[in-house]
Amino acid sequence: MTYMIEGLSPDRFAPLFALDDAGLAAIKARRVTATAARGFPCRVSLEDAKAGEQLILLHHTSHDVETPYRSAYAIYVRQGVAAARYRDELPPVFEGRPLALRAFGTDGMLRTARLAGPGEADGAIRDLFADDGVSYIDAHNAAYGCFAARIERDEAQGSET
Repeated sequence: MTYMIEGLSPDRFAPLFALDDAGLAAIKARRVTATAARGFPCRVSLEDAKAGEQLILLHHTSHDVETPYRSAYAIYVRQGVAAARYRDELPPVFEGRPLALRAFGTDGMLRTARLAGPGEADGAIRDLFADDGVSYIDAHNAAYGCFAARIERDEAQGSET
């Protein structure tokens, strides 16, 4: 079984970078500058911004379903970065962070969940996908609760066990 983790499309956020601070405030977003090399995880590149880089902090609906499990929270995005794509490997933003992995069925309902400590995410993802009823997994940073990335089954690669 293989899986795919992709960053969010930069196209949907591009207009935000043209807004001034008042325009961002009107949509409850902010321009921020990373003050450290860790702690400002971009949801497009799936890497932490470097100190001094600018990002937009905004409210994002990560699980846009018509169920009680609809979910939204704050995320960071950077300008000028491509959407990351990882097949059967973890993105840099997962490294060293405890993750909450929420496994959903095709109906958008939560089937199960797992906490994964640093170094445990790959095994936990594979264990969750062992349940054929799990369609996708949303990873969240366990401490802050923010959406980290969507993890999809990668059926195009066939199934490995």
